[in-house]
Amino acid sequence: MKKIIIASLSFISIASKVNAQGCVAIRGGGSSCNVSGQQIEAGSWQFNMGYRYFKSFRHFKGREEQEERLKQNTEVINWQHLLDLSVSKQINPRWSLLVGLPIGMNKRSSLYEHGRTERHNTRSFGIGDMRIMAYRWMIDPTKHSKGNFQLGAGLKLPTGDYNYEDYFQNVGPNGSAQLRPVDQSIQLGDGGTGIAVELNSFYNFSPLAGLYGNFFYLSNPREVNGTRTYRETLSPVLANESIMSVADQYMARIGFQYNFIGTLKGLSGSLGGRIEGIPVEDILGGSKGFRRPGYVISVEPGLVLQQKKSLFFLTVPVALERNRTRSVTDKEASITSGTYRHGDAAFADYAINLGYAIRF
Repeated sequence: MKKIIIASLSFISIASKVNAQGCVAIRGGGSSCNVSGQQIEAGSWQFNMGYRYFKSFRHFKGREEQEERLKQNTEVINWQHLLDLSVSKQINPRWSLLVGLPIGMNKRSSLYEHGRTERHNTRSFGIGDMRIMAYRWMIDPTKHSKGNFQLGAGLKLPTGDYNYEDYFQNVGPNGSAQLRPVDQSIQLGDGGTGIAVELNSFYNFSPLAGLYGNFFYLSNPREVNGTRTYRETLSPVLANESIMSVADQYMARIGFQYNFIGTLKGLSGSLGGRIEGIPVEDILGGSKGFRRPGYVISVEPGLVLQQKKSLFFLTVPVALERNRTRSVTDKEASITSGTYRHGDAAFADYAINLGYAIRF
């Protein structure tokens, strides 16, 4: 029976409201690239499970950190846990299909959303947006094992709740609690049907060492999803941010991987760079509505352990640069008010990505 080399175990969750380590809302579950020569038989199935965690609390406008937010205890804190589940089918040596669905659990702590006098929490829990992907190795893997690249394309379906609600304190009549949509950063979905494209690649210098690369882009043609933000109640200048945007997302990784031998056989280590974020403007469709565009550049060490039909991985991207860029509505508000506006966003110092896969 024909066998192929899998160069990347990639479960980029484009579904749950995972963020680029913070309020810049990219739905990304993390990715691992394994070039140690794992063999998967054509016709087999594989179950993938990924977990991602981060805590965002450092506020940035552009690349400048607003350190006073921590000193004044006015920072917004997001805790995010994402469990990403997917099943893939190897059709033949070149083609494979994947169906994935994430489950997210998020908590957000803030002052400004609760009357600015007391800190309270809002939460969300549930399934995110489903994705269906098809992948093809562009070079015949049965004849070339030193290097290859894989193209993927598919759809992101709006199965996650994009109008998830929780109680906000001190914002209703006479300071009462009021049921409102939670912040965009912890919504479970975005309400749009997206077009996803992906590139995975590897090149082995030797059986021990090689390079890997992954690129992912999600195009969301829908402009806004109808979910109210209530930002216009904070300031009249935010009237153009009253409805949530449905934004594009992207992620790219490149790095070096080394496969250990001897008593550590089956274990490989990696070190690379990673960028993920939300663009200011979408490739397709409009870009109005409220979004927090920006990106995180991280250094990403990782470990992969391969044992027979199972594979485990751990990566910990550590932020080197965080940039909350100016949105379309930031620029519009600057023109209408005559005052420069540049919104902020909270970012994490690091994220933890854990993964497990088993073929059957």
